[in-house]
Amino acid sequence: MILGWIKVSHAATMVMLFNAALPAHAWEFTPTPICTLSHTEGAASVELTYDHSTALYSISVTTPQGWPSAPAFSIRFDGPQPGLISTARHQIVGDTISVSDSGFGNVLDGLEFNSSATAFTETTTVTVLLDGAAEPVARFRDCTDAPIA
Repeated sequence: MILGWIKVSHAATMVMLFNAALPAHAWEFTPTPICTLSHTEGAASVELTYDHSTALYSISVTTPQGWPSAPAFSIRFDGPQPGLISTARHQIVGDTISVSDSGFGNVLDGLEFNSSATAFTETTTVTVLLDGAAEPVARFRDCTDAPIA
């Protein structure tokens, strides 16, 4: 019996250590210094911000392979409320593609009410899952609606 417990205990310890080494896949919200919603999954990191001082929203998607120059950047939302948004006003700096605008309702709706988001250009595609995004997106919305103190 003792050997059986040791094997289970050792196996459980190995599983815990393995899981601790994996990156977090949760959608995270932080209200300071600016409203920020972030998520890292596989080979992509997504970050949305809202800065009360400029009244601008931004979304950035970073991948290790980067984003080659492209005439348009799009995000497709798949799930119960599918949608597609596109822009030619994006910027590429290093491995990150980003867009800023004064309104992001369609982006927030897409993240909150769907199951996946695919960011893409004509040559690069990255898909992230939206499991667990609804509550942090709601907190992000509350932060952006909050008056400046």
